Amino acid sequence: MFENLKTIKRYDPAAKSFLEIVLCYPGLHAIWLHQIAHFFYKLGIPLLPRLLNTLSRFLTGLDIHPGAKLADGIFIDHGMGVVIGETAEISKGCLIYQGVTLGGTGKEDGKRHPTLKENVVVGSGAKVLGNIVIGKNVRIGAGSIVLKDVPDNCTVVGLPAYIVKNPSNQTIDESNKLDHSALPNPVAKVFAILSEKVDGLQQEIVELSKELAIQQNKEIPQPTQEELQNNEIIQDFINGGGI
Repeated sequence: MFENLKTIKRYDPAAKSFLEIVLCYPGLHAIWLHQIAHFFYKLGIPLLPRLLNTLSRFLTGLDIHPGAKLADGIFIDHGMGVVIGETAEISKGCLIYQGVTLGGTGKEDGKRHPTLKENVVVGSGAKVLGNIVIGKNVRIGAGSIVLKDVPDNCTVVGLPAYIVKNPSNQTIDESNKLDHSALPNPVAKVFAILSEKVDGLQQEIVELSKELAIQQNKEIPQPTQEELQNNEIIQDFINGGGI
């Protein structure tokens, strides 16, 4: 109980007091109700854990299956629409934002939901699916869909998600843990590299065309208005205007 309170107070600048957290944070209420439901679930009591789960979903907007294993010191921010499956495991220090799903990919028995190691940050609307392991200090970008294991100290984004940052000796510290604006844009980077290569080839073609025009005493060709507009569109996309 107190670990969760301290985690929220540490990471949420909107939390003015412990009393406000206790009274006004649905993510915390959902965790507390889940702890009760999980206790009865481990005892093998039928129906009651799911009824508590249903009550919790009605009151908080979070759906945490009674079988899920949640460590102390977890922060579910806002929480509306969060779904956590039966065999999911969440370790200490994890931050989960609204709309996140820790779900399965089929009807297989046994472990079929993700395991989040310590200090994982899962951005809004992200989906982590299947019996996979998300390593320590991983950041998952908002809206990403993660379908494979992720090693420690990585950042993943995309549909499906892939690793865009993997510093072997860098971890997420207190100062940048919530900084989702620092996530890289690998799609734009790839387009920028391809655009640079195409520009080089086009420049060579232009130079050859000029030489040929001079040899044949013809007018040197100039780029059309449409070509200039297309180049502007490409540059806007690469620089983020179209993403």
